[in-house]
Formats: sequence, C-alpha cells, structure tokens
Amino acid sequence: METPTAFILGGSADIGTALVERYLAAGWRVAATHRRPGALDRFAGRASFRAFPLDLDRPDTFATAAAAFAGTGWRWNLFVAATGDLAPVGPFLELDGAEWQAAIDRNAFLPCRVLQCLYPLRNAGADPSAAFFAGGGTNNPFRNYSAYAVSKLALIKMCELLDDEIADLKCFILGPGYVASKLHRATLEAGPMAGDNLRKTLDFMGTPGTSMDDVFACLEWCRMQDRAAIGGRNISVVHDPWRDGGATLAASLRADRDLYKLRRKGFAP
Repeated sequence: METPTAFILGGSADIGTALVERYLAAGWRVAATHRRPGALDRFAGRASFRAFPLDLDRPDTFATAAAAFAGTGWRWNLFVAATGDLAPVGPFLELDGAEWQAAIDRNAFLPCRVLQCLYPLRNAGADPSAAFFAGGGTNNPFRNYSAYAVSKLALIKMCELLDDEIADLKCFILGPGYVASKLHRATLEAGPMAGDNLRKTLDFMGTPGTSMDDVFACLEWCRMQDRAAIGGRNISVVHDPWRDGGATLAASLRADRDLYKLRRKGFAP
C-alpha cells in the first residue's frame, strides 16, 4: 500500500505543528509550509518530511511551494489549511479598512488559492480530502472580531462550494473550539478593544482547552467518512458526537444533505 501524504498549510502554527507530529507518528509522509526560516527544523532530516516556505501575504510564493512539492514526487491524500489570525480586533468602524480586508483575504481566500495550486498534485485515485478550520462567530455575533468571523463564514461556504464543484475531492471544515495557541495573542494585545472576549480569553488561558489529540482524531474521523456524510460539512470537534466511531452522526449526515451547512431553514407563517 502506498504511504499516504498530508500537505499542511501553516505547519509552523500551533495546530499545524501538532498535526505534523501526529501524521508523522502515524506513518504518513508530511509536507508543511512555514513563513519563518527554521520554524520546522525540529522535523528536519526525516525522510518522510519536507518543508517549504510560503507566505500568504506573498501570493508569488504559492506556485513556488507547489513546484517544490511536485519535485518530491509525492501526491497528497490530505490538504489541511491550518492558518488563521484573529487580528485586527476592535469595533469595525474604528479599524483600518485596508487591514480589515487584508485579514479576510489571508484567513479565507488565500488558502483557497493555495489549494488551487496544489490540486493537480493530489493523489487522485485515493479519495483525497481538503480540510479547513472554522472559528468563533459563525453561529452568533462575535463582537469586535468582524474580519475573523466573516472569513470563517466564507470558508464554511467555500467548503460546500468546493464539494459541489470538484467531483474527486472531499472538502470539510472543523470548528476546534478554544485551543491553546498563539492565535489568542491578538486578543491580549488588543486589550479593551477586544471587549467581553478579553475576559473570556483570560479565563480560557487557565484551562487546557481542546486537546490537539482531539483535533487530530476528529480530522481523521472526517477524512475516513464517505463523501455523502462529510462533503461540505462543518463539524464541531467539541460538540458533535464523532467519538467512539460516530456511527449515529454519520448516519444523520447521510440522511440530511443540509445538516451542518449554511442554510436558512423553515418559513414564516
């Protein structure tokens, strides 16, 4: 059996690095991107690991990273976009408009452009999957975090659109809940501009949050599902019953094509 390959966009981010570790431990080959030189040196020298520089603020690096990956001769079974940034934080009318728009591009649209570059390098005969991460504000207002919330909503919809358009790629998105990561620095740096979420974040930082093992296990549960169950879906690592095989959840998803998707359901009398 051919060794499976994961391509992790943002391998030097906290969730990204955790996934690199776990997929390597599971016997996969892993290709991962980084912005800072040396950020992934801890994995250097392993025959099953490759690292490539890629900066979402420099779209010219996308094709270069894809070409470098092509040079390995590997083909990916799983693409994971593990990038994301809460900044800019603050009331919308007080934010710099260009910075706000750039954050949406960086969180939502530029990872999709990376997938465009990498799609021809998928392992087409091995049921490849593309996974993204959702975040706060997708089910309710997330005051003072409009760029982040809008970008995550866009990714949720993109997963549904990609699943509908691309016949040989399963696309899904995970909501990891609170994970201990550098992501929360933006909230701490914003201080009072973060509003009520500053206190929530400070309270969270005294807890373990969602474990990286759970993030990995849920990602793998999603990847192992058939397209009818997982294609275009938004799965919560914390709240959805995927553990212990998740048979009931998978059956519910197959029975309702609109479950865990962006929908306005029902009508006014």
